[in-house]
Amino acid sequence: MQKKFLGNLLFIILLNVLIKPFYIFGIDVQVQNIVGSESYGMYFSLLNFSFLFNMFLDIGITNYNTKNTAQHPNTLAKYIGSFIGLKLMLGILYIIITIGFALIVGYSDKEMYLLSFFVFNQVLAGLILYLRSNFAGLHLFKIDALLSILDRLLLILIASALIYGNFTTQTFKIEWFIYAQTFAYSTTLLIGLILTWVKIGKIKLKTNKIFSLAILKKSTPFAILILLMMLYTRMDSVMIERMLPNGKEQAGIYAQGFRLLDAVNMFAFLVAGILLPVFSRMISEKISVQPILQMAGKLLTGVAIIVGIGLAVNSELVISIIYQNNIQDSSPVFIWLILSFIPLSLSHVFGTLLTANNSLKLLNRMAIVGIILNIGLNLILIPKMEAEGAAIATLITQSVTAIVQLLLAMRVFKLSIHWPITLRLTLLILAFTFTALTLNHQVGEIWSLLTTFLIGVLLLFLLQLLNIKDLLTLLKSKVEA
Repeated sequence: MQKKFLGNLLFIILLNVLIKPFYIFGIDVQVQNIVGSESYGMYFSLLNFSFLFNMFLDIGITNYNTKNTAQHPNTLAKYIGSFIGLKLMLGILYIIITIGFALIVGYSDKEMYLLSFFVFNQVLAGLILYLRSNFAGLHLFKIDALLSILDRLLLILIASALIYGNFTTQTFKIEWFIYAQTFAYSTTLLIGLILTWVKIGKIKLKTNKIFSLAILKKSTPFAILILLMMLYTRMDSVMIERMLPNGKEQAGIYAQGFRLLDAVNMFAFLVAGILLPVFSRMISEKISVQPILQMAGKLLTGVAIIVGIGLAVNSELVISIIYQNNIQDSSPVFIWLILSFIPLSLSHVFGTLLTANNSLKLLNRMAIVGIILNIGLNLILIPKMEAEGAAIATLITQSVTAIVQLLLAMRVFKLSIHWPITLRLTLLILAFTFTALTLNHQVGEIWSLLTTFLIGVLLLFLLQLLNIKDLLTLLKSKVEA
């Protein structure tokens, strides 16, 4: 049984690692290169705006349903219609709130038209996420994994045909990319519904007031946390686009660095997904979390240091390899954004631990601090430094919130600083920064980058921060959870 679960887990990770980076670098980046920073900046700003109130689409329902279905699989067929009915009502609420705020912000007719597609796509994505939670709860992990990447796979095929297929003499437009996303989400939802009918049974749509209120009450604290964290992680591009005369172009420049941060953050996000059930089980059984915490902490932080510093030192080379426009402007922005991967990785570890412990009030207070800090810094730095100012605000905000989560976890779980690991991480920062800066000035560009990361990996092993046995232990813990 354990072998089966471990195989399914590795299958999920493999699919995500193969498809999603290919989508980011093979499609998303190419779209930005073709349409230019201004058009893509508008796209990126509107996309992030559609995320701001995304929590109203779910408010913790997906996590609750996954856990409840795993514990009581026989109740799924009875309540699935009520859950979908609740999701549809929440979708209408989300549309009203998002469009309402967009009108207050003062978007143009064209921007409102495009935003309507983003909003519809978010509703579709929310429904897909709910259907996936049913399959995950039933331990049908391969179906869950396939649905998790199907929309991206379809988008890769459609966008590749539009970009490289020579089906039209017209220049590729950002609107085509948005329409393709809508088609991909719609198709994925349809397939998800068909698989639900085959594996679970027919869906009888219901609206149950008592049921809905009970679910909303249980999930509200988690929903508030999602909203608060979404605000301080997605506001940057919206503020850039609204505050600056050349806001769309600057938002596009910011997006170039942010997309790369999003790509590398996938690794930390997948590890966090493994950690949540592991921590939850250990806490419920009153087992010390410190061994797994130390193992995951040194693994994620060590890798983040190598990736963050290595890419930051070689920022101009990295940006020039991937993008065609605004290389000089994007490079300094990318430095600050990719360095924020280090505190982000810390947050994935300690934030996940606090979430598993249901310490949501503490996390919500932390998130409020993050919002105030991020908006305040953006108001000061964006008018002076444009996109780079927003990137600096991101690094500061992520660093402060990561430290707060670390201190909260230490207080809640009565943890002490593990000085040997702290010393090894400090040595890694010093040794790797010196190595990266030295190679950057003495070796050819590509060879400098490759050699830098090779030495970084060797340092991780030499300082015992990276251990394959530790990773396998972590995966086994997930299986047993």
